[in-house]
Amino acid sequence: MRLLVYNIRYGTGHKNGYHLPLPFAGFFKRTTLNLGRIINFIATINPDIVALVEVDSGSYRSGYFCQAQSIADQLGYNFIVENKYSDGSLAQKFPVLKKQCNALLTKQNIEDFRFHYFEQGMKRLVIQTNLRAISIFIVHLSLKYRHRQNQLEELHNFTKYTDKEVIIAGDFNTFWGSRELNLFLAASGLKNANLCNAPSHPSHAPHRQIDFILHSSGIRIDNFYIPEVRLSDHSPLVCDFSCVLT
Repeated sequence: MRLLVYNIRYGTGHKNGYHLPLPFAGFFKRTTLNLGRIINFIATINPDIVALVEVDSGSYRSGYFCQAQSIADQLGYNFIVENKYSDGSLAQKFPVLKKQCNALLTKQNIEDFRFHYFEQGMKRLVIQTNLRAISIFIVHLSLKYRHRQNQLEELHNFTKYTDKEVIIAGDFNTFWGSRELNLFLAASGLKNANLCNAPSHPSHAPHRQIDFILHSSGIRIDNFYIPEVRLSDHSPLVCDFSCVLT
């Protein structure tokens, strides 16, 4: 099976034009053209599962269309999308922020899913999706180190209650390096699919490993690579895997 993990930055693009005419002006620009490029890229990869971070679910930027649904409709996926802020967050009161989501798309049947929420941090959503043999958790961890460490502890607890093989994927914001995950990996028994610790951020000159695919021991990684794609400030991760126990 092939998994694509991609922080698409709401389809707002990166570098050229993003900071013009003012810094971060691209955050407020329409995204239709760049989303089309992202859809074309996903089609060339042809993944069975797509884990998307920073998806616009219908603000003015996306023409009031949900980007996850647009991708799913054009490429033939089932999908789950949810706002990444908790119900009590101030972000829910702002028209653009309340449409900022994470999403999972898959060609498999979705057995069930649930939304977990961290106790700390602004970005609190964890999407758990159960497929036939695996349970996938999509995360976007906090920008604050202390919050990230607390979130990782909670994430370990979320993953303990499944009898399926586990994949955790997303943007971990590990600005202090992958060593931030050492205690979490030791406690959970999960492994990093990116054995070479290749960086994925920023996409124009990668030097940070902040996007991850972590997996349980019953999953065999057959191939892992990071395409040179600059449609977001993050590079995508592509992972081919199989379940060795099924």
